[in-house]
Amino acid sequence: MTITERDIMGGLAKGLAVIETFGSDTPRQSISDVAAAAGLDRATARRCLLTLAHHGYADWDGKFFTLTPRVLRLGTACLASMPMPALVQPALDALSDRIGESSSVSVLDGAEIVYVARAAQRKVMSISLMPGSRLPAHCTSMGRVMLAALPESDARARIGAGPLPARTPRTLTDPEAVMAELARIRSQGYAVNDQEVEIGLRSVAVPLANARGQVIAALNVGFAAGPELVGEITARLVPDLQAVAARLRGVLR
Repeated sequence: MTITERDIMGGLAKGLAVIETFGSDTPRQSISDVAAAAGLDRATARRCLLTLAHHGYADWDGKFFTLTPRVLRLGTACLASMPMPALVQPALDALSDRIGESSSVSVLDGAEIVYVARAAQRKVMSISLMPGSRLPAHCTSMGRVMLAALPESDARARIGAGPLPARTPRTLTDPEAVMAELARIRSQGYAVNDQEVEIGLRSVAVPLANARGQVIAALNVGFAAGPELVGEITARLVPDLQAVAARLRGVLR
């Protein structure tokens, strides 16, 4: 079925754009902040924000707006309708218990990854990750392993033009450098990230394919950076990750 412009509800689209302007770096915003971030005029942004506040999705102190926990209903409904979290969680728990490190599964959404399941052993990041958390795909091990599974033109389009945002001094910000890294990941079948998301954090990721061989998610292990060489890391962790991915392939759709 083809969706045309006549089928689109513009007001709903603008409201969703307003919600998406809020994040870990922008939890508290004025009407002008939201208007600029959402690409809306101030009057439209104001109506969207007041509507959200009226229905309990936002708080307003007279100047600044913040989202309320009620917004989580939207994400929770999505996660509850997805069988993947329930299918992968036991495997994540067993993997993390066995290796003593945190593990996660995420899916690709545009240029970002979205966490759908996580088994945390110890905190190795300054931010708290949970189902629904988002990170840039271009500088994360799970994002890169999923981008590498896409046609090159699609991956390039998602990465976009540079320079890309740098989360640390180690982050690759040149799209061509990221594309070269994707080619290497595509060849070797896994991704290693060395402190490109946060200094002191490393991770290793493998793709998760369904029974038809389509890559639909990624699995990773995150751990504190230490003296261990990259080759030692992959020799220690990749076989475990690939074994879990192989077991999940028969149950993922």
